[in-house]
Amino acid sequence: MSSSMPYSPLYEEDKKRQFNYRRRSLLDRLGNAIAQHRKIVLVIFCSLFVMFWFGSSKLPPFSKDPKIVLILAVNDGGGVHKWKGEQEWASERISIQNKRAYAKRHGYGLTLKDMRTAKRYSHEYREGWQKVEVLRQTMREFPNAEWFWWLDPETLIMEPQMSLEKHLFSRLDTLSYRIPDEFNPLQLPLDIPYVDYSQEPELFITQDCGGFNLGSFLIKNSEWTKLLLDVWWDPVCYEQKHMMWEHREQDALEALYAQEPWIREKTAFLPLRSINAFPPGACSEFSDDARFFYNEEDRDFVVNMAGCSFGRDCWAEMQHYGSLMETHNQRWWRRFY
Repeated sequence: MSSSMPYSPLYEEDKKRQFNYRRRSLLDRLGNAIAQHRKIVLVIFCSLFVMFWFGSSKLPPFSKDPKIVLILAVNDGGGVHKWKGEQEWASERISIQNKRAYAKRHGYGLTLKDMRTAKRYSHEYREGWQKVEVLRQTMREFPNAEWFWWLDPETLIMEPQMSLEKHLFSRLDTLSYRIPDEFNPLQLPLDIPYVDYSQEPELFITQDCGGFNLGSFLIKNSEWTKLLLDVWWDPVCYEQKHMMWEHREQDALEALYAQEPWIREKTAFLPLRSINAFPPGACSEFSDDARFFYNEEDRDFVVNMAGCSFGRDCWAEMQHYGSLMETHNQRWWRRFY
């Protein structure tokens, strides 16, 4: 200020206010901005909360029919042979949360199908056969879906960051195989007349040490699939063979694959570890065969604790693989605390 100019206290106060404003923290200024525009901030917060809680795919303008739908079979009725205990309920909750988070992350559909007891299944093996009817119900529920992925409740998706498009559909030509010539535990005929292998597969399944495994498989929404489910659900298979076929619906599909060319030509096999890896203890007679068992170093996509209720500890296995999944997919900043 020039010495010739008169002193003004107002000028000094104005300079102090400007200096203090610059010294104020970013949080203070942000708080004032929020207070001035609190209505806009409230609307944005509520929108983000609803999108986070319910999933953006459920809200307009993001809502659309999912192209891939996960089917998770649960049993709120408590089972056929016995009521579920506390650990069985906890394992089921973990499995449901795992599939729900995965579907939400990648924009897939998810339907939880209650496998409770039903009068139409008159014998003790009814739960396995209900799988075919659930598939037909889901196809009616999601008529515009392209693929359905069936998952048993004993499964866990171990790599939730990996989409099905990246993990499977982008490399089906090299990953899948049509003729079980290298691995054929059931000794099925390698070829039958009138099979056209130029047809695009619409059913992708895996084989374990005992044959077909339907704990995790993919099936396309098509007219061929509808016909397959009708034949699969034929009373001859369901009523006449249920006491002869130990694995029920799996044995029925194996018989159809072995004899029907129109089924064989649209069926393909995936390596077990690609969508259905086993824990140690399953297929115990093949404990040295790495084709069957989950490999932590290779970060297999899905683990299926099949048969854990027969001489193994389902809850311990679910806890182990659940903790392993969280460790592998831990956010980088959580490593510091």
